Amino acid sequence: MSSKEKIQKLLSLVDIKINGSRDWDIQVYNEKLYSRVLAGGALALGESYMDGWWDCKTIDQFIYRTLRGDLKEKIIGIPLILSTVKAKLLNLQTTSRSKEVGKKHYDIGNNLYKLMLNKELNYSCACWKNAKNLDKAQENKLDLICRKIGLKKGQSVLDIGCGWGSFAKHAARKYKAKVVGITISKEQVKLAKENCKGLPIEIRFQDYRDLNEKFDYVVSIGMFEHVGTKNYRNYMKIVKKCLKDDGLFLLHTIGKNKSSIGGDPWFNKYIFPNSLVPSAQQITKAAENIFVMEDWHNFGAYYDKTLMAWYNNFKKNWNKIKDCYDERFYRMWAFYLLSCAGAFRARHLQLWQIVFSKNGYEGGYNSIR
Repeated sequence: MSSKEKIQKLLSLVDIKINGSRDWDIQVYNEKLYSRVLAGGALALGESYMDGWWDCKTIDQFIYRTLRGDLKEKIIGIPLILSTVKAKLLNLQTTSRSKEVGKKHYDIGNNLYKLMLNKELNYSCACWKNAKNLDKAQENKLDLICRKIGLKKGQSVLDIGCGWGSFAKHAARKYKAKVVGITISKEQVKLAKENCKGLPIEIRFQDYRDLNEKFDYVVSIGMFEHVGTKNYRNYMKIVKKCLKDDGLFLLHTIGKNKSSIGGDPWFNKYIFPNSLVPSAQQITKAAENIFVMEDWHNFGAYYDKTLMAWYNNFKKNWNKIKDCYDERFYRMWAFYLLSCAGAFRARHLQLWQIVFSKNGYEGGYNSIR
């Protein structure tokens, strides 16, 4: 059986046709695609799209169908095997290595993020309950976090991975809290300091491993994906050290259904270097005998809608920034946003908000939705 026939047979399992007429069918422009994907798996699929070897009207629907039908499990590819071996042998998220994602992803241009995200620059899953637009959905998310930790006037919050300061700004403005935000992106530090000017907020270029002070609450919104399995346990210990005895820690993270130690090869190479999405087992094992888990909330289905909103903004505003990038970057970024949307739609990925206490919340924690 030829490489093309093998790929055709796999795609037929999820009702995708090569050069078909439906939005989720792929259009193949280079016949070498089939052997390339069989050998290289997810990395080859993404790279060949960037190279213009194939196209699809709705990549999100294409990815949704392939993941829903578990095709990714049938085409492992050499790069994924190498990624797993590398993660076993090395700590890919050391203090020095961890800064790579700041340079390669978060520092690529604040204008890109200003045009893609909502007005307050939230770069994590929005909460679309009772929201008709992205701004409101992101405000809902920030407020949900503040309510879940029970934030009150004058209390202190540590935001690990603060981005452009959206949570810090919301917590300081609406709840009159004092916030310290840390990030490993120099561009985020610059813009976050501007965005938070005049508020009781301190923004730092700092690694979480260098923290040594106490706060009423700790939140981490979309940062744990950069920590890595070899560091999960230490991360939890550091958060505990920074949290007052009666405080709460809210972890907002993408999650996956199956534990692994190697990240997706394409995403590690082009989007989030040295990243790894944790499983529920990996999180609970890291927190065992360090924290009491008070609440676990999954609203991963909302990430599909969030990513599609980001993609539509990116596509609509591309002409305003295209002189700073090239066509290959456009295809890379579109593939990133749309393939993630498809993965969340297929429920291959989740979004968890987990509330932890140090010693058990006295009288019981009241789950807030």
